[in-house]
Amino acid sequence: MTDLLLSHGYFLAEDEKEREIMRPYPPLGLLSCSAYLKREGFSVEVFDTTFATRAALEERLGRETGVLGLYTNLMTRNSILRITRKAKELGWTVVLGGPESANYPEEYLARGADVVVIGEGEASLADLLPALAKGGPHRLENVLGVVFRDESGAFVRNPERPALPSLDALPWPDREAIDHQLYLDAWRKHHGVGSVNLITARGCPYKCNWCSHAVFGFSHRRRSPKNVADEVAFILERYAPEQLWYADDVFTIHHTWLHTYADEIERRGLARPFETISRADRLMKDDVFEALKRLGCTRVWIGSESGSQRILDAMQRGVTAEQVQWATKAAQRHGIQVGMFLMWGYDGETEDDIEATVEHVKKANPDIFFTTVAYPIKNTGFFQKVAGRVVLDRDWEDATDRDYKIAGRRSRAYYRKADEWLRNDVAAFRLEASRPEEARTKREAALAARAALRTLEGEIEA
Repeated sequence: MTDLLLSHGYFLAEDEKEREIMRPYPPLGLLSCSAYLKREGFSVEVFDTTFATRAALEERLGRETGVLGLYTNLMTRNSILRITRKAKELGWTVVLGGPESANYPEEYLARGADVVVIGEGEASLADLLPALAKGGPHRLENVLGVVFRDESGAFVRNPERPALPSLDALPWPDREAIDHQLYLDAWRKHHGVGSVNLITARGCPYKCNWCSHAVFGFSHRRRSPKNVADEVAFILERYAPEQLWYADDVFTIHHTWLHTYADEIERRGLARPFETISRADRLMKDDVFEALKRLGCTRVWIGSESGSQRILDAMQRGVTAEQVQWATKAAQRHGIQVGMFLMWGYDGETEDDIEATVEHVKKANPDIFFTTVAYPIKNTGFFQKVAGRVVLDRDWEDATDRDYKIAGRRSRAYYRKADEWLRNDVAAFRLEASRPEEARTKREAALAARAALRTLEGEIEA
């Protein structure tokens, strides 16, 4: 009998938008827990739902009972609740982990889950499984880092578990527990290259107040350059991907580490094309881009969020718009593309701030940029700032934090016009020298979008 069945709530077949993009990656957190627990002597199975069906998962749950561990994130709330209900009907003990259940432990426990793990899962699960076998889900007082209900039904939140001091002490993710080829095939079919994800660090020490730190807090721990290079060597030999995705929160945070790692990768001939994410203020040296280039970096993603310094300061970003512009230009000078993330609708944003963002993107001129409307994630500084105005106009079970509305904020239609203004103005800027007639058309569209935006100023979200 399996000691633990690990799974998650994401089904690609149910995600129309992602099926258009088709950039799926395996759930590294689950695979790390699997590897750790197997090393500790537990029997673990991973049911990867990404390419599976809900019926197939339910069929697997029907074969036996035991402990089911589910990874939760912001987008899979309803799916996780459905799986939890089915698992409980069949007699499973359900343990949840990940950022979403960490932010809403009592809500998930009230809806059928038995235990919520807060923070890193590896060591907590290793303590939790024997405790469950011995005393069940209501006698877990001695297990650090969990929330549960005692025999009286009261919610109990145990003290936090200290973070693992050495990431090198962890085994690499248990990639062989799933069919990794499905991911490679999807990438090659839709993008012409296979891609594999890995992480070199855990956590982010920065205090951006809209960003969740529900799992790792504000810690930052890094694997050694040799340990990461050894894993890259294994990945290249075993899966032969054409590119990599370094999924760190801030890949270039530690410059000494970065240079040492680039030396190690270069010495061993392991450089491969890759993309990653960083902050502009951790990219403010040419030698950082030289190291990235030696590693094979083809694109770096930068969270710009806004071109208004007033808004950036309100977000506690700790970055200036000028730094973003410099880092973007420097990356492009070194032959590295830049992807930029932008955010509309942060509390207090005005038309002047939107204009500053439009001008900022034109100055930086990234290769690609994406926009979203700011949403308050539970337990973040942004959520606390607007908590008295947060409105959810549907059942919690059927919503996500993306569905929160902020009373008094402008409507989504307003920000769609901001998007039109931005995209048309940037297009006009890019076309000016080579195709002036098309540039004029785009500029007129930008002016029309800005005018339409002004007509929507009185239209509020909730």
